[in-house]
Amino acid sequence: MKAITSMFAAAGCLLAAGSASVAMAATEAEATGIAQKNGCLACHELDKKKVGPAWREVGKKYSGQADAEDKLLVKVKKGGKDVWGPVPMPPNATVKDADIKTMVQFVLTLK
Repeated sequence: MKAITSMFAAAGCLLAAGSASVAMAATEAEATGIAQKNGCLACHELDKKKVGPAWREVGKKYSGQADAEDKLLVKVKKGGKDVWGPVPMPPNATVKDADIKTMVQFVLTLK
């Protein structure tokens, strides 16, 4: 009986943890709202290349990489070049770190 109770308690913890991560995931509306406010949509779109790559392509490229979020946080903040073509991405030093994190987390859900 004790083993069954422990099993249900563990399952409950796993479900609660899974729910928390789902609740914390950024929605498309949140991410695009932040992107709109900060001018990101001048160069990026969800599903097609504009000046920079489509967000979906970025999500595909970094899918499964354990350090993808950290890499992209730095790239968005500091800018980058020679990854997606000849046009460099300018730094986004004035965008709040929390906003960048929200956008990056959303992009990484796309595949």
